[in-house]
Amino acid sequence: MFLLAGYLSAWLAFSICAASLQKVLQPTGIISEMMLWSKSAPLSAIVLAAAGVYQFSPLKRACLTQCRSPVSFLTAHWRPGVAGSFLLGMRHGIYCVGCCWLLMALLFVGGIMNLVWIAALSLIVFVEKILPGGERVGRVLGVVLIAWAGVTLLV
Repeated sequence: MFLLAGYLSAWLAFSICAASLQKVLQPTGIISEMMLWSKSAPLSAIVLAAAGVYQFSPLKRACLTQCRSPVSFLTAHWRPGVAGSFLLGMRHGIYCVGCCWLLMALLFVGGIMNLVWIAALSLIVFVEKILPGGERVGRVLGVVLIAWAGVTLLV
């Protein structure tokens, strides 16, 4: 239970940051009122390009390596006791946030309330983390996101 609490606390911290960003951006009119997606081509392009570039970063690869085999991670970093379990969960959660935070930021582009967009991003995360060849898919996605950023600025 404490392992899960630690893991979820890492995601909670990320969620608070994302919600705070939304709260700051929404009154500016940059994000739509209903679907909560970006109405700003420059903002969308920045998020798309950042997510695309991050797909190639050593940090993304390091985090993805830790997230791909949670049992190995838990075995290698196990510490006894409640505090050890909580910190282990938090540490693994931080790696998982590290894998996905910019992909989750793409919700500002496609819509925080857009279930199709959420499902698509979930599928991408699943493929990257679970399926063989997921890292190659991630690199292809990086190229697509960078190209999409360029097109967003041109249109």
